[in-house]
Amino acid sequence: MSIMSNSPRILLLLAMAAVPASGSLAAQPQDEPEAEFMGTVTDTSPPRAADMTAGPKLEGIISARRGNRMQVTSSDGTNTVVAISDTTRIKASGGFLGLGRNRLDATSLLNGLPVTVETLQSYGGLMASRIDLRSKDLKTASMIRNGTAQGFAEQTAATQELRSRMGDIDQYNIKSTTNVNFDTGKTTLSSQAKNELCSTASSAEGIKNALLLVVGYTDSTGSLEFNQHLSEKRAGTVVNYLQQACGWKPYRMLTPTGMAEADPVASNDTFEGKSQNRRVSVNIMVSKGLDGL
Repeated sequence: MSIMSNSPRILLLLAMAAVPASGSLAAQPQDEPEAEFMGTVTDTSPPRAADMTAGPKLEGIISARRGNRMQVTSSDGTNTVVAISDTTRIKASGGFLGLGRNRLDATSLLNGLPVTVETLQSYGGLMASRIDLRSKDLKTASMIRNGTAQGFAEQTAATQELRSRMGDIDQYNIKSTTNVNFDTGKTTLSSQAKNELCSTASSAEGIKNALLLVVGYTDSTGSLEFNQHLSEKRAGTVVNYLQQACGWKPYRMLTPTGMAEADPVASNDTFEGKSQNRRVSVNIMVSKGLDGL
């Protein structure tokens, strides 16, 4: 469901959202500090494989990197930190690397890259035994990291200007808002929500210089602390789906925000009202300085 929005609360979020937060899914330049982790690895020295047992299999996006550690954010917003060792096998499938060149090193593990990670469990935490990715995803992440437009047709001169001026822009025109709803206490996207998110991304692609601002909300059930965390996880789930399934580029995403039970669209005194308030709003934005260019 798409609606027009002129909410002052949304406008107040924009200046804050213009600056990427720690752990942002947006790619970061090589010479800038990496994002802070949501967790820690207490000992990253590689123990013997014989001393380790199989750990969980992770699927998600690399949301932070530092040294021999990386953070993987899954589709439900869960962050998991794993260590990378010299024995970790990193492989790419298909595409531009060519046959015989699908073994990679750790420098290929860029922020925003979708990966599947097989892990081992040791006394120091999780260690990656194998990391699989797709060559076309690595190509996209590399182009975003390097700032090149070669083979990347949508990265136009206007988009480059937008990226360079992002820190100085704090006013936007809201073109439309799409709300997707959730069950009580849940962060799982319904089939309808998935369709609406990709439809929104497709509509935004047709708007020059468009960005997406994702804001998560809850109803009044539960504590404020719980609802704040829940609203952030819902926003993260939507961001991941927009990027992984709908093809929306990380650098065209403003920092997602969780607003707990603030700014309800309906009364929390009724069942129907609460169901409307359990939502994530996806706002299609264009900077006033670039709108119409």
